[in-house]
Amino acid sequence: MKVTPLALKGLLLIEPVIFTDERGYFFESFNEDRFRKAGIDVSFVQDNHSLSSKGVLRGLHFQKPPFEQGKLVRVAHGSVLDVVVDIRKNSPDYGKSLSMVLSSANNQMLWIPPGFAHGFLALENETVFLYKCSNPYHKESESGIIWNDADLNIDWGLTNPIISSKDLELPSFKDLVSVF
Repeated sequence: MKVTPLALKGLLLIEPVIFTDERGYFFESFNEDRFRKAGIDVSFVQDNHSLSSKGVLRGLHFQKPPFEQGKLVRVAHGSVLDVVVDIRKNSPDYGKSLSMVLSSANNQMLWIPPGFAHGFLALENETVFLYKCSNPYHKESESGIIWNDADLNIDWGLTNPIISSKDLELPSFKDLVSVF
């Protein structure tokens, strides 16, 4: 497993060792001991699995303390443009975003610690997105930022994604009162 720190402090790109032969491939998507040695000392309590059509955008989401979530995300089928925004008010990266393509072809994973808003855009039909969470879902703690926030100016690569009505009602970044 190769672990690479990314431009926003705390985010880690994880590239598993993939074993291939004539039958296909095998890789460990999670190994608690190896992750701890790589600096990801977390207990996961919930696994989530979503299926999205091409053009579906989910996010930008986070949960407020004490139910904040660290997430280990990856794509089992298809591909996404994965986006994170630093919402840690004392961070030098506050308000900065990072985007990357995660896919079943590259098998890369992203560790997103608490203090980041997260979202993704499905780039293919039948995209299967998996994420392990360090805290369970807690409805009263859920929050987010509108996907097309003018101050964040995230380039999603399209102007009319498919978005839930709930996500269309998320506040702007300037209206965010960060609890991180």
